[in-house]
Amino acid sequence: MQPSVPYQPQESTPVQQDFNTNYYAGLYKEELLDNILPFWVQHSKDEKNGGYYTCLNRDGSVFDTDKFMWLQGREVWCFSHMFNKVAPRQEWLDMALHGAAFMEKYGRDKNGDWYFSLNEQGQPLVQAYNIFSDCFAAMGFAALDKAAPSDRFKEIALTTFENILRRQHNWKGTYNKAYPGTRSLKGFSLPMILCNLSLEMEHLLGAARVEAFIPTVLHEVMEVFYQPDKKLIVENVYHNGDFSDSFDGRLVNPGHGIEAMWFIMDLAKRLKAPALLRKACDIMLDTLEYGWDKQYGGILYFKDILGKPPQQLEWDQKLWWVHVEALIALAKGFIYTGDPRCAAWFKKVHDYTWQHFRDNQHGEWFGYLNRQGEVLLPLKGGKWKGCFHVPRALYQVYSTFEGQ
Repeated sequence: MQPSVPYQPQESTPVQQDFNTNYYAGLYKEELLDNILPFWVQHSKDEKNGGYYTCLNRDGSVFDTDKFMWLQGREVWCFSHMFNKVAPRQEWLDMALHGAAFMEKYGRDKNGDWYFSLNEQGQPLVQAYNIFSDCFAAMGFAALDKAAPSDRFKEIALTTFENILRRQHNWKGTYNKAYPGTRSLKGFSLPMILCNLSLEMEHLLGAARVEAFIPTVLHEVMEVFYQPDKKLIVENVYHNGDFSDSFDGRLVNPGHGIEAMWFIMDLAKRLKAPALLRKACDIMLDTLEYGWDKQYGGILYFKDILGKPPQQLEWDQKLWWVHVEALIALAKGFIYTGDPRCAAWFKKVHDYTWQHFRDNQHGEWFGYLNRQGEVLLPLKGGKWKGCFHVPRALYQVYSTFEGQ
């Protein structure tokens, strides 16, 4: 892995037609290939027990050996995806196969549900309460099947997908803490993940089945969770779609809404639906304006749509994934619509992100900043941050600007 060179921002130019997409495409591709992927290849592979270490200190050393299934699946997906889309490097395929072998051997319970976490040797630690482990297992094995076609990989991906559909309306099952009937809410996360997952698995599911998911997802995201009076997406609504004036019902996660909008923009391109594309771009920009910290810069983690105090004590932190998802959405918004606001915001978010999250000394990017933009935790990976958002964003941005 080459040492990182400190990022130097470009001089700002007021004329948005001077927005240099070639410059950013080269910068993001170089960062992916020379910094991010080598960091994970060098530090995350558990050569003795299999699978990946994700709890990595600033310098890449391991500070905890627990293995989280959703991060294992994400890393399998990442290296498979890079093999499929960037270059057929054997090193990347070997990384993907290494993680998949550990997951296949240890990752599921007797019902086929994926555990949340295992210890270093692969013994279960936390039950299969979280359907997102299943989502990223299916995503990882589907991508791996493209890289190294195998009936076994196909079967794991498809069986897991059907299991997700079976559980989707009560995915926590016996682990659901909510008392039934009093305040029955549904969350924003699963519809978006299912849509993205089905697109990732299209070569296994077939176009017709994937197309069947899209109308429901578009309705849920753009009509149910989107609150037109506020021009924002909330994280939870009543099952009938009504707004809930409660902590959970008022919750806005700007990064999540922005991430959803680049999914929707891609769907709009697929469907050749310019009005939907325009609406998604506008919602993304409205959400970014709403979530931007006017005092210190960066995007706030959580807000309350009615301006009440949020329950999350970490509401004012600045997280890596929120900012890189915004960069993807802004790149797509600019390329797809030509909206100069996307170019202006891309420069602004890019400069904040590269100046605050990128680690010039040890490589990779920090994940957690305080409101002032100072590093809150120097780790490069843990229970929630792994080899996923940063490499995916770098790929998405450079490939979007290159016109792929």
